[in-house]
Amino acid sequence: MKRSLSLVLAIAAALPFSALAHKQWLVPSSTVLAGQDPWVTIDAAVSNQLYYPDHVPMRLDNVAIVAPDGSVLKPQNPATGKYRSVFDVQLEQEGTYRISNLNAGVSARWDTPESLAAAKAAQGATPPAGGPGGGPRGGFLRNATPEDLATKIPKNAKNVQVTEGVGRVETFVTRGAPSDIAPAGKGLELAPVTHPNDLVAGEEATFKLLVDGKPAAGLEIEIVRGSTRYRNAQDEITVTTAADGSFRVTWPEAGMYWLETSTTDAKTSVPQAKQRRLSYVATLEVLPQ
Repeated sequence: MKRSLSLVLAIAAALPFSALAHKQWLVPSSTVLAGQDPWVTIDAAVSNQLYYPDHVPMRLDNVAIVAPDGSVLKPQNPATGKYRSVFDVQLEQEGTYRISNLNAGVSARWDTPESLAAAKAAQGATPPAGGPGGGPRGGFLRNATPEDLATKIPKNAKNVQVTEGVGRVETFVTRGAPSDIAPAGKGLELAPVTHPNDLVAGEEATFKLLVDGKPAAGLEIEIVRGSTRYRNAQDEITVTTAADGSFRVTWPEAGMYWLETSTTDAKTSVPQAKQRRLSYVATLEVLPQ
């Protein structure tokens, strides 16, 4: 037993930090379907390993399903368990469905008189403005609304730092022939050049990344094939977007792939926020030749 535990710890220590980070994902039971009135079931979770629910379920409050005609559907038969959530989607129309979990909110951190006094006692000097930001006995607020800033941050808070967050986690499912996917025009998102339900092992695919509908240049993207619990290395693929927001990837083998990127800017919609953090995650299925 001790030997097995030591081996697990040794493997964990050898993995890159990204391998141990929690990953959000939506995984459909199928990505390409044909026939009359088909359905798919979506698993939704935040996990340590792809695609095995081993941490917490994803909340389904903000799931949006955009049908081929642009109408927005709600998940059917939603349920949340200990490690994952599930829901169904009925594909009544021919074409491509964009299934997303959209998150927008604010986080904040601040110093309190007690944390400033503790820092001064420890360092012999008062920290600079914006210093500890949630150091000893400082405060932190996450997954909040703009309205929470007025009610949940103490009146005596110092060095308040507010960050706006906009995130999209998604996957794509097609019934019959693929259809175009219209950009939402808000936040960080994928604009397919190669259709996301037409990916084949050994072939090159091209995509673009957009921020608020405009090309996002210089973003680093991490791509990881699923089933990470069965190998010691992530085998991640790293690519960077060109000036027009485009990037290319050649899929080494068939399987489900997790694609992730993020960026920051100052284009906030919350007056108190000085920074906006944007994140994007997609699950894409690559089929064998």
